[in-house]
Amino acid sequence: MKKQAVTIENETGLHARPASMIVDEASTYDADVQIVYDGQEVNAKSIMGVMSLGISQDAEIIVQADGDDEEEAVNTIIELIQSGFGEE
Repeated sequence: MKKQAVTIENETGLHARPASMIVDEASTYDADVQIVYDGQEVNAKSIMGVMSLGISQDAEIIVQADGDDEEEAVNTIIELIQSGFGEE
């Protein structure tokens, strides 16, 4: 299993658009991908799961994956989060 912590820097946190970007990206991998926040773990391939976490700006989350392409999955999602999802 690969896991890495990252801080959400977007002013509005993980609202619908960035959450859907994470789900879209996670869904391209065979590995099981999860987001862990505040003691809760959800499937990163589920928009309802990701949105249910209510992740705000400056929150630290853990992206973790387990499977053949786990490293690539985690690295790509971390890069997406660190890019700010293309928001200014």
